Amino acid sequence: MNTFSLDSKIDRTLTVKGKIYHYFSGTSYLGIGQSPEFQEELIRGMEQYGLNHGLSRINNVRLSIYEKFEEAFAKQAEAENAIVMSSGYLAGMTALQYLSDKCDQIWVAPDTHPAILPLDLKPDPKTSFDSWMQSCLEKSRKMPSQKILILGNAVNPMIPEIHSYDWVAQLAEKHEVTLLIDDSHAFGVIGKSVFGTYYQWKDLPINLLVSGSLGKGLGLPAGIILCNEKTAENIRKLPIYGGASPCPPAYLHAFLKSKELYREQKSRLMQLIKYFEKKNEIPEHIYGIKNYPVFSYRPETWVEKLEAKKIITSSFPYPTSKDKSVNRIILSSFHTAEDIDSLWAHIKEIYQR
Repeated sequence: MNTFSLDSKIDRTLTVKGKIYHYFSGTSYLGIGQSPEFQEELIRGMEQYGLNHGLSRINNVRLSIYEKFEEAFAKQAEAENAIVMSSGYLAGMTALQYLSDKCDQIWVAPDTHPAILPLDLKPDPKTSFDSWMQSCLEKSRKMPSQKILILGNAVNPMIPEIHSYDWVAQLAEKHEVTLLIDDSHAFGVIGKSVFGTYYQWKDLPINLLVSGSLGKGLGLPAGIILCNEKTAENIRKLPIYGGASPCPPAYLHAFLKSKELYREQKSRLMQLIKYFEKKNEIPEHIYGIKNYPVFSYRPETWVEKLEAKKIITSSFPYPTSKDKSVNRIILSSFHTAEDIDSLWAHIKEIYQR
């Protein structure tokens, strides 16, 4: 596995030392940043709102685009309220800071994103989600009624695996449960349209928060918290909210003006995923989950063999630098059917040798 240092933007192809590589990595699932239509709206937003907005959200001078974005996003996600912040990491830390002193116990899923992970809790990433879920159910039955905070991801993009949280309702029969889910790798890909998984869990008898990065599938340098009205009101009183500058407003403008583009890009991505799956004749070596653009592959020797054929895939040690590399092929809406045809032709050559 080689490291590639670039001096230009990432697209479906990369130029490295004069050589052109096809790129099947990264988290730009909808390829929004490469869309000329989105770029045009972004420029219009910069002309209207400026390049940046360094003021606190509680300053007496405010830009209305933030409230417009929050209202629109919350409505589509089927949440009562939304809080947009400068990154998914800050959004997760803010939600966790608000919740952590309001519970008796914190239970952390094995693949929980660091943004919502307390510093003193270190889950075992090699434990399966299902076995962790069963241990939670067993513990809940044995202990007296308590306030429990559950932390987890909507999707583990490393395997990949989409998680269900319906089982949390069983805990709520006896305990007061709060669930904080990180949707960083769900926004734009799984859930309601491009708005994530909040709607799936909103009717559970719990206090629900969803946070995450909008910088992956949605291509926005921002993060968000989805929650009920009371929680949002209290979070906005925290110093971490008032002391932080928000994301650049032009991106929120571009998002609101590009609703149809986002729908088209997601539809295109789903078609590419189906096309890729249809061509997969070696599922024992290349495997994924339905309607998700990430495919794990083995053996590890294929990483360098693909690089030799000018194809870059995602490959790095996980969960620590001492572990084996996790190798994945990642699709984006900026890919074409011809890109996938070419990729599979090279994979078959490698497989048959």
